[in-house]
Amino acid sequence: MIPYSYRDNRLFCEETDLAEVARQYGTPAYVYSKAGITGNYARIDAAFAAAPHLVCYALKANANPALLKMMAELGAGADVVSGGELAQALQAGFPAQRIVFASVGKTDAEIRFAIRSGILALNVESREELEVTARLAAEMGMTAPIALRINPDIDIEGHPYLTTGKSANKFGIALEEARAAYLWAAEQNSLKIVGVHCHIGSMIKKSDPYHRMAETLAAFVADLGKAGIRFEHVDLGGGLGVDYTKVLGEQGSPWFMEPEEMAAQVIPVLQPLGCEILLEPGRSIVGPNGVLLSQVLYRKETKGKKFLVVDAAMSDLIRPSLYGAYHAILPLQAGGVEPETVDVVGAICESGDFLAKDRELERLQRGDYLAVMTAGAYGYTLTSNYNARPRPVEVLIDGATHSVIRDREPSLF
Repeated sequence: MIPYSYRDNRLFCEETDLAEVARQYGTPAYVYSKAGITGNYARIDAAFAAAPHLVCYALKANANPALLKMMAELGAGADVVSGGELAQALQAGFPAQRIVFASVGKTDAEIRFAIRSGILALNVESREELEVTARLAAEMGMTAPIALRINPDIDIEGHPYLTTGKSANKFGIALEEARAAYLWAAEQNSLKIVGVHCHIGSMIKKSDPYHRMAETLAAFVADLGKAGIRFEHVDLGGGLGVDYTKVLGEQGSPWFMEPEEMAAQVIPVLQPLGCEILLEPGRSIVGPNGVLLSQVLYRKETKGKKFLVVDAAMSDLIRPSLYGAYHAILPLQAGGVEPETVDVVGAICESGDFLAKDRELERLQRGDYLAVMTAGAYGYTLTSNYNARPRPVEVLIDGATHSVIRDREPSLF
């Protein structure tokens, strides 16, 4: 579901005119669709209905407290990657027994917090971390639930920053080391083996990597079963790719691969194991359902180059600068004006501060509003106060109503 569409040349989110939102709350502003977020979660959850499963929402994608509360109320679990995110998840109402914690660099304090909180699983990423977890749990007189994160050396053929399941990446434990680590863990009174975890990357566009991952994990679980080790769950991570070129409802699905296709690739492979299937989607739930609203400040032209200077910047959305990521940009009022090729840039004192380069857009003037599309994931969570800029306001759309779910940070002047 994509909740954005033009009506009478005005861009709407659900039943709300986004220009009205921009005028009322100011810009830059992050805007999210409640129907879109809940609909995407429901679609992924339903795709796996044929097997015992738990959809653990990845907080790193978007951790707005109101959105987290909404996900918890839908029955989702939570995927966290820091002690801070664990605290956010608990505060939002996620039951501890529905929370998994993955991080390649957990501190002792974070591990203790996770054990004390009684979470579903610590996804352990190295032999040394496993040994530290066992020691800390023993010191606390408690048992730590663990799943080892397996690195299966599977290439998703994506951006190198988004690939996490290759042997050259920092994440997880190689298959040949994981077996010995599990056998060691099984002998520790302070550890309880509950599952096995894998996450091969983000923006996965084909179902084949999931199928290969499922086959790898199924063989691994079966092999350890012969050694007497039993698993309660198999965690497939997230990574369902979002198509950043599809931004309006009439353009179809926001995903490269439908969740039903992913389910069809993994359920038949994993179901014979008798394990619950865990998933960790984030971007695929919130990404297509958020936009960043901005206003044109100035037009600027140099020899052979046109710039549109707007009030949003890399401090508000860093993905274009960090990854060279593409985000479609649409005017809130489409007027059929002759298009032009421009760079859309912000006010940050960096040459890398841009939202789009050499982009063909309708000619916009000072004061016009625009929307940076598919900005619901890795948008606000990666904001900063660079150049002493306040973080933007966040607004939730629910049909024809809208409300602030996080205030704009106060300006210093």
